[in-house]
Amino acid sequence: MRRLALSFMLAALAASPAAAEQDLLLGADMTSPAMTKAEMSRADVEAMIKAADGKPVDLHDKSLSGLDLSGLNLRGVNLRTARLNKANLRGTDLSGANLEQAWFLKADLSGAKLADAKMFGITARDADFSGADLSRSMPIGDFKGAKMSGATLVDLKGGADIKNQSMGLMRAVFTSVNLSGANLKGANLGRSRLEYADLKDANLTDVVLMGSDLSGANLTGATVAGADFKNVDVSGARLIDLKGQSEAKDWAERVNVDRAITQASN
Repeated sequence: MRRLALSFMLAALAASPAAAEQDLLLGADMTSPAMTKAEMSRADVEAMIKAADGKPVDLHDKSLSGLDLSGLNLRGVNLRTARLNKANLRGTDLSGANLEQAWFLKADLSGAKLADAKMFGITARDADFSGADLSRSMPIGDFKGAKMSGATLVDLKGGADIKNQSMGLMRAVFTSVNLSGANLKGANLGRSRLEYADLKDANLTDVVLMGSDLSGANLTGATVAGADFKNVDVSGARLIDLKGQSEAKDWAERVNVDRAITQASN
């Protein structure tokens, strides 16, 4: 079941924006115990952490949905293909963790430490990353509807790798994500999906947005100095009171400029 779900996810992440509306969860039985139950308790996980004596814990492919893992030290943990839907990970240290192909549907990761985490193929729809640190992480996955307000995403690696044709044009899906007030300085979001994302007052300094879809996004008050807007679709995007606009790169190369909103309505 997980292999089938992953195949649909990879196809959708690699698809063009026009064709990528397909459901990334297609093929997964979201009511199964593997997706909704935990096979371990918090005490079990704490015992594993203690036994590891400072070494990374291996929880790959575990069913941990709904489990309270808040505040634990899980630096470098292996959670590849694990299920943590609706899990409580508030303030949890997941720095350098392997979260590839893991499931975090509606999980609470507010204030969590996710710096340098690997997130290829992750599914984190409607998850809460408010105030979390995702610096230098690689979120090539589905974050549709997630909350990332006030989060730190400095030097994020979410752009499509056009040189790696063997995996197609995998990209970050940040559709309808709340990134208000987030710090994305130096992030790579090239060819990513940011339709209807809330980027109000976000720091987009030196962000690579080339080829991304920002249609319907709200960038009111955002800082865009040094940001690359080449071939960025801004149809319906709110580009109001931008800071550093004169220093943005390839500003004249945006797509659907005539459909962007540049003045606040009375």
